[in-house]
Amino acid sequence: MMGMGGGDCPFEFNFDAATFKVGDVVSYRVTGSLADMPFVGTLLEVHDDHVVIAGDPNDPAVRYRATRESRPVVDESEI
Repeated sequence: MMGMGGGDCPFEFNFDAATFKVGDVVSYRVTGSLADMPFVGTLLEVHDDHVVIAGDPNDPAVRYRATRESRPVVDESEI
């Protein structure tokens, strides 16, 4: 289980929203019932006021619009 028993995290995250670029891996959050769980995604688009995150690496059609902040927030209705 990740986070248990030491070891390095297999992901290298960009937490600096000012430097976000397409291809960056980010830790993002989801509102509502999933608010306590961290998620990992890759940025597909970076805009002034939001980002688009790949929600499933095996399905390019799964994309989530999120806030542009250190840990982007996806509205639960997008999931």
